Amino acid sequence: MTRVLLTGAGGQLGTDVVRVAATQSDIDFHAFGRADLDVTNGAAVLSKIEAVSPDVIIHAAAYTAVDDCETNQQLAYDINGAGTSNIVSGALNVGARVIYLSTDYVFDGTKPEPYSETDTPKPASVYGKSKLVGENAVAELGDKGLVVRTSWVCGAHGSNMVKTILRAAENHPMLTFVDDQIGKPTFTADLAVVLLTLSGRDDSGVMHVTNEGAVSWFEFCQDVLELAGLGRDRVQPCATDELQPPRPAPRPANSVLANTRFAGLGLSLLRHYREPLGEVVRDLTG
Repeated sequence: MTRVLLTGAGGQLGTDVVRVAATQSDIDFHAFGRADLDVTNGAAVLSKIEAVSPDVIIHAAAYTAVDDCETNQQLAYDINGAGTSNIVSGALNVGARVIYLSTDYVFDGTKPEPYSETDTPKPASVYGKSKLVGENAVAELGDKGLVVRTSWVCGAHGSNMVKTILRAAENHPMLTFVDDQIGKPTFTADLAVVLLTLSGRDDSGVMHVTNEGAVSWFEFCQDVLELAGLGRDRVQPCATDELQPPRPAPRPANSVLANTRFAGLGLSLLRHYREPLGEVVRDLTG
């Protein structure tokens, strides 16, 4: 039996990890949300990790409000950077592995092709830079550290673009979304299963894990509206530089992650994003 400690249990991803873990009898699971474990408190982190003595820590706690990170830079680095260093220190103390959730935002999005695990990160936003600090901390664990980069995370819980689109459609007859930012939507119900699977393996380094299918935000909005029975024609495209007001944080134009290493593990790739998207839309509108 693998003893797993999860941080960020109250977030949209953490909620699904908790749900999936409850169905698996081979995991001794310990989940902590922000109220139970403040990752910026080094002493508290060490105490909690020593008490649980996990084999694996899935570190999903993060400050993910991309635009807010630009104005709350210290908080972003405290949580995503120093907080991850605290987790790493605790893991070293008990000999645990760490699986760290990272992001497509560690890349600036200027590469025309999908990003592979071997591409050199070059973040343009405070969020991406702070998450890269976390990646570098996990790298100190050597073969006991695994960085899992994902992108465009959505699910039935928490805040995400699916909910934003559905809420906007209730109040506006026509929506406008950018068509010059492309990426791979990733759904928490699927990603949670992968994380728990990886907790039972010994992979290290960096791995990209997303649902299949690349799309622009404009096309993604069309899909959400269609699946909700609202019609794809209720959204119009625009360019990022046409947004008013401009977004505080720069977005990668291309944040498509290639799941090259994950595909080589012999595990099934995640479903095409439209399938879990349909499930989430039904959950939110039914």
